[in-house]
Amino acid sequence: MPAVIDRFAAMSKAEVNDYFCQRDVLEITEMIRDASDDELRELIEIDHFREEAVDAILDRFAEFSDAGRLAEVEGVVRFQLARLRKQDVCHTARFDRGNVTLEPDARPDVTIRADIVDFVRLVTGQSNAALLYLGGRLGIEGQELLALAVGTVFTVPGSHQAAVDPTALDPVDVATAVATTSSRHMRAVMEGGFRPIVLEEVFRRFPDFIDIGKAGDLRLCVGFRIAGRKDGDVDRYTVHIADGVCTIESDPPEGQRRDATITIEGHDFLRLATGQLHPVRGVLTGALKVRGDRSKALALNAVMVPPQPRG
Repeated sequence: MPAVIDRFAAMSKAEVNDYFCQRDVLEITEMIRDASDDELRELIEIDHFREEAVDAILDRFAEFSDAGRLAEVEGVVRFQLARLRKQDVCHTARFDRGNVTLEPDARPDVTIRADIVDFVRLVTGQSNAALLYLGGRLGIEGQELLALAVGTVFTVPGSHQAAVDPTALDPVDVATAVATTSSRHMRAVMEGGFRPIVLEEVFRRFPDFIDIGKAGDLRLCVGFRIAGRKDGDVDRYTVHIADGVCTIESDPPEGQRRDATITIEGHDFLRLATGQLHPVRGVLTGALKVRGDRSKALALNAVMVPPQPRG
């Protein structure tokens, strides 16, 4: 890879422009994939490489994207890209149902702040926007769902496969992100537009983390009231376990009979679901409130095997 760094360092600005504007996107992507983060950062710190590469990638955005998904994205996005100990670089792009144009003076609907290496990895299908966001490595100011919609469009160059889907969150990756992220950031995430996606994914996969052997003779119905929404309301789910089978009910009817109901803030619920918050500690600290039969709430926790963070 150092030979590649030397190669681009020796190129003129016009030659770098020709490379990124004329080469096949698969070749560009493979060059980026083969670089370590340190090597890629060294390349990006070559001024004419950075300027031409980022502009060309944004100009050719559609070639890195799934046409159908890109056609659903509409709005102005500003990318504020951080460099080590140097001034951020900004690029503003208008997404107009399949077309992407650079418009430096346009007023953004959302600003996405990211390390420039994470941005390049994201565009070339090597990073998941949702996980970067959960892990505090992607800042979003403005329309969060627009930002995440942009993150869904990328394909693996040379195929028709989606690179990563921000709405399909791997539980272990989520657990890793939660374990390394501040409560303040997680609270902000769970107050915003990304909250419904997170809750849907957690509860969709909830049955996967029930130890069927332990739950074989267990019968319980435990409700969750997840607070922390900006509108002051709560999200409601009910977990049913009977004969070793776990089912989830979203938005259950008021007055439903339950063995216990757990009330918890959104960011603490993520910590609970990923094994970062023990329910007994949650009760003792007031983060988790139980109404009804506490033994049933604890029995649910006893049969759960939450995902463990990497590392």
